[in-house]
Amino acid sequence: MKENINEFKKTRDFLVCVDSDGCAMDTMEVKHRKSFGPEAVNIWNLHHIEDRFLEVWNNLNLYTMTRGINRFKGVVATFEALEKEGIEMPDISSFKKWTETTPELSAPALQREIDKTGDEQLKKALEWSKAVNRSIEQLSGEDRPFEGAKEGLEAAQEVADVAIVSSANGAAVLDEWTRHELAPHVDVMLGQEAGTKAYCIGQLKEFGYDNKQVLMVGDAPGDLDAASKNGVFFYPILVNKEKFSWDRFKNEALGKFIDGSFDDDYQKQLINEFNDNLK
Repeated sequence: MKENINEFKKTRDFLVCVDSDGCAMDTMEVKHRKSFGPEAVNIWNLHHIEDRFLEVWNNLNLYTMTRGINRFKGVVATFEALEKEGIEMPDISSFKKWTETTPELSAPALQREIDKTGDEQLKKALEWSKAVNRSIEQLSGEDRPFEGAKEGLEAAQEVADVAIVSSANGAAVLDEWTRHELAPHVDVMLGQEAGTKAYCIGQLKEFGYDNKQVLMVGDAPGDLDAASKNGVFFYPILVNKEKFSWDRFKNEALGKFIDGSFDDDYQKQLINEFNDNLK
């Protein structure tokens, strides 16, 4: 598996792009329940509302249309939801403004803004992000692929080039896919360092794939959005129905994709199922 798009070579007419967290790897649930939410409770001292905070955090980040939202926007969305319930929350107004105006929602971009402004709210947000990363490192061993994912990837690689297109940390993705022996079934890995999912799909298309020869497999609205922006097909891995989704990918959707019967009606059916599942 290549770790850089510059090393990638097209060998098939078709391309299957696959997200990692919550799609091929069963990592989203454990990361949010054990790292993202609990570290926010610690950093912003929310122990007095811990149960409600974690309930809202998990709902927004895992089970609704904001599933897969950027971590910093996830903080803002959760704080705002709780304020609407009449719960007094710490002031994060300058941090919220940064999330709405920065061209890059990342820790390095946040650090650059801190260097410019010295803003205490931004420092706290960065402290939280670093604490989350440290906590996630301690979780290795609790990650595993979804049932059916490996078989789906094997089938895909027999008929198409396969790329990981993920907004997760590239080193973490490489570690997880290598440890669980998924890496041999992938041709190139593009993590968050390579750019947004939409950008990465666009870069891969430059190798000469027609729009109807590219399929994005994902579990979150951001994956659907990245596919739509590039005019390519989308196949959903449904939350809490992952084994069903991967089995159907292998036994039905992949064949339709290759033989040309993955048409607008089938795409519409899949997207409706996806949206209904996240309501």
